[in-house]
Amino acid sequence: MEERMAQLAAETERLRLGGGPKAIEKRHSQGKLTARERLALLFDPGTFTETDLFVKHRGTEFGLENRELPADGVVTGFGQVDGRTVFAYSQDFTVAGGSLGEMHANKIVKILEMAMKAGAPVVGINDSGGARIQEGIDALNGYGKIFRANTLASGVIPQIAVIMGPCAGGAVYSPGLMDFVFMVDQGSYMFITGPEVIKAVTGEEVTFETLGGARVHGTRSGVAHFVAPSEQEAIAQVRRLLSFLPSNNMEDPPRLPATDPIDRAEPRLAEIVPVDANKPYDMREVIRAVVDHGDFLEVHAEWAMNIIVGFARIGGMPVGIVANQPRVLAGTLDINASDKAARFVRFCDCFNIPIVTFVDTPGYLPGTAQEHGGIIRHGAKLLYAYAEATVPKITVVIRKAYGGAYLAMCAQSMGADFTMAWPTAEIAVMGAEGAANILF
Repeated sequence: MEERMAQLAAETERLRLGGGPKAIEKRHSQGKLTARERLALLFDPGTFTETDLFVKHRGTEFGLENRELPADGVVTGFGQVDGRTVFAYSQDFTVAGGSLGEMHANKIVKILEMAMKAGAPVVGINDSGGARIQEGIDALNGYGKIFRANTLASGVIPQIAVIMGPCAGGAVYSPGLMDFVFMVDQGSYMFITGPEVIKAVTGEEVTFETLGGARVHGTRSGVAHFVAPSEQEAIAQVRRLLSFLPSNNMEDPPRLPATDPIDRAEPRLAEIVPVDANKPYDMREVIRAVVDHGDFLEVHAEWAMNIIVGFARIGGMPVGIVANQPRVLAGTLDINASDKAARFVRFCDCFNIPIVTFVDTPGYLPGTAQEHGGIIRHGAKLLYAYAEATVPKITVVIRKAYGGAYLAMCAQSMGADFTMAWPTAEIAVMGAEGAANILF
């Protein structure tokens, strides 16, 4: 028995090296962590339990039958994050470039199913060259199974994707189906078709970074909810995000002791917001003055910046914050802002997180680009999200609340449970000057 135990321990240690010491050294020389090092940062020390380490691929084409791929290129398991159970998978680029084959996909699907049964969040760390071509349609079917599992888990458990390397082709749709996407600046990219295909088809020359880098998706496409300067910072942000979220849709979000008095006065608020309705200010200052200890985790901080969404605590209770930003486009609502806020509101509603809305908007952004781009269709998403939300909803009108945008920002008629107005509030069909031009 002792001999067999020793053999098992030796084999376990060998498989945990993935592609081997040289491949690991190469990753480190590129400033990247290994799959297991990333999981070690995510989980509380000593709590990670790996699953399916000894899984082997079944490929028999193009010489694959002669290749060993430890753990089939993906590390899966579960552990504790701040004492709460979380499931995770981390693709191992040192093993066949982290390529996805049949068994690789089955391991990911199994972790998603285990997370749903346990009622716990799942974190997927993506670092893969894409489908394992040697396995052909089996690899492609593997992606389909993952997408279906992501869809079944949607709204049931929080799903977080972390992009720490390449994520191209069909692989991008799993993160796209998850609730939040983290990317590492200058270290990750996502796109459907790569630069070479684009050049061959359209003649356009583009780099990986300008096509699908973290900055592009964090500022222009809105695919990335968070952009971090390093892998370590990205994982730290994931842990912080999890601290605001419940484990599943049947639980309340984790409440902390109320160490910031709920009845504290905040004189600074009178100085932050100008009385002149045409003067801009930073709505983030208002949010930080109201929430516990000024702690606000902004989501999509650099995309659709005319609206602000994110998580905070009030009285120790996690809340979702939605607010117009007068410093950007005067706080008007447009296509991207509507999409950004609607998705956030629906997430909060799924996971029992109360919503606080701060309103200061003169209306929808006018122009043919918005009308032709479908602002009616996109704007309706925000109306629908607020109207169907059953979590507690509190609306605070700071200054302007005009026209349809007033309704879209959770007016009382749209289901707000409690509406408050500051002395500077102006609630109307339109501004005074516009109304006067029509009436007189």
